[in-house]
Amino acid sequence: MKAGFSIPAPLGRLMIAGAISLSAALGTAQAQDGPPKNPVTVDTDGTVNVPAMSVPVTEYLSPEGKAYLTEHLLTMQNPALLKEVEEIGAPGFLKGYMERQAELFPFKKEDTEIGGVHVYEYTPVDGVAERNKDRVLINLHGGGFITCWPGCAELESVPLASLGKFRVVSVDYRQAPEYKFPAASEDVAKVYAELLKTYPAENIGIYGCSAGGMLTGMSVAWFQAHGLPKPGAIGIYCAGSAAPVNGFGGDANYTATAIGEGRFMAPPSGAQSEKPKRSQMPYLSEADPYDPLVAPAESDEVMAQFPPTQIITGTRGFELSSAVYTHSRLVKAGVDADLHVWEGMFHGFFYNPDVPESRDAYDVMINFFDKHLGN
Repeated sequence: MKAGFSIPAPLGRLMIAGAISLSAALGTAQAQDGPPKNPVTVDTDGTVNVPAMSVPVTEYLSPEGKAYLTEHLLTMQNPALLKEVEEIGAPGFLKGYMERQAELFPFKKEDTEIGGVHVYEYTPVDGVAERNKDRVLINLHGGGFITCWPGCAELESVPLASLGKFRVVSVDYRQAPEYKFPAASEDVAKVYAELLKTYPAENIGIYGCSAGGMLTGMSVAWFQAHGLPKPGAIGIYCAGSAAPVNGFGGDANYTATAIGEGRFMAPPSGAQSEKPKRSQMPYLSEADPYDPLVAPAESDEVMAQFPPTQIITGTRGFELSSAVYTHSRLVKAGVDADLHVWEGMFHGFFYNPDVPESRDAYDVMINFFDKHLGN
């Protein structure tokens, strides 16, 4: 999504006229059929009351994507599949994706420490590509700052290591409930500072999904505050950098969450018109959620110093609003920022390697880091 796109005045008038005509046509049809049984109403404060409705699977998904979305929605209704499996530290349904990735994407894994922090290093079985010898990626796994190590770490690292021929260092950062902010940012900074002894900053990329996507932005803000150079490029996936007070926030709390997860998790009525003082996330329970070290999008000055940033989300991802808002703040600050939104896809959709939409996402990620690291 590029900034600065403008619509010629004649075309703009034509579009507006078309929208008015469509609205009039719909109004005429409703008048002929009588008033709708469940009309949409709008309160004086702008709250829109939407009647219950059925949302089918979008026609724009691949056949595999349609089946995947349906499977995901049904999985979210099955408590047994959502139960954490100890060996992967993640919900049981993710185990099948891990096994399938291992079949498709051969990799080597080393259990080690960097800068005194526990990490897993992922590399392709046939070695890092020559063009990537002086490049490295840091992965920050998802899991709400409370879980999903090593499950999410592996799901996010293996495709880029194997397909992109990168060395990927996945950080086992400290999480809640034992630890609170800024423990994770401190751990990322330690790993980053150690890697800076071997790699120039412009050759280091950082990325993560969900909490890891949040932590990616938080880490860049942390580097700024502590005198570390900015990395060459970052990927904020399945997340944004807005204040994490009511979930990820925005319209997506009410729309994308329900149709992407098969459940409703919006905050209480009126919550979005107020300004909550604390995040609902245990890791951030003692932090100011509007601190730029927690929510970089709260500071234009911090955002202006971000490196090239790629944001990936889906129209059914509960992070959609935060992702879109973060992109708009980066563009306004003059940062080279790309936003990719997958129609019909949900939070962390690319964990399943058998879906064309996931493969497209891997390509987008790999091409982004290949373009920006070292340049």
